Amino acid sequence: MLIEVDGVSHTYGDGPLARTVLRDVSVRMTEHRIGVIGANGSGKSTFARLLNGLVLPTAGTVRVDGHDTRTDGRAVRRRVGFCFTDPDAQIVMPTVREDVAFGLRRRGLAKHEVAARVGAALAAYDLAGHADHPAHLLSGGQKQLLALASVLVTEPALLVMDEPTTLLDLRNARRVARVVADLPMPVVLLTHHLDLLADFDRVLVFEAGRIVHDGPPAEAVATYRDLMTRDQP
Repeated sequence: MLIEVDGVSHTYGDGPLARTVLRDVSVRMTEHRIGVIGANGSGKSTFARLLNGLVLPTAGTVRVDGHDTRTDGRAVRRRVGFCFTDPDAQIVMPTVREDVAFGLRRRGLAKHEVAARVGAALAAYDLAGHADHPAHLLSGGQKQLLALASVLVTEPALLVMDEPTTLLDLRNARRVARVVADLPMPVVLLTHHLDLLADFDRVLVFEAGRIVHDGPPAEAVATYRDLMTRDQP
């Protein structure tokens, strides 16, 4: 998987209310596990949304395996799965089983294939016993696992996760982290839980819309901690 971000800037709004959140970001990523950290408002969430075309760059280009998010968005979205911070933002169907099946609707699969893939996903994430339960009545940890299962059942080539453990207690955060660690596909993970990044291949640090550090986890986390303590008494 090759991700190319070339000279990308992004601005929300127009005129006097315009707000630039990314400024001339360029990076090439091929690693299996990539972390992204930075303060709230640093631009990292916009960066994540650029990777599957949820947000298009105001300037510059984003390519995923050669597919431009601006001109070939459909191909990019088929390759890149996305998990939001709040799983309620992506749970769209009434029951757990229906929500996992939702992403397979336009894949041209036979009913028995859909049923088999949904069943396997539910079993893999300990949700089989909740298959017919109302999705929005699950616990916070179960909702995050459901959101993950609903994305992974489509077999994306890349998974982007925007702070998936932020709303979870420590036990469920560790559970989701273990699931992520075992995934076969490349993962780009945004997080404030810095311990999750210890075994990652590479970590990007964002500050004021730019990448200010790009390196191994220990170095990146040290840089981030230093940024967060500057100007404090």
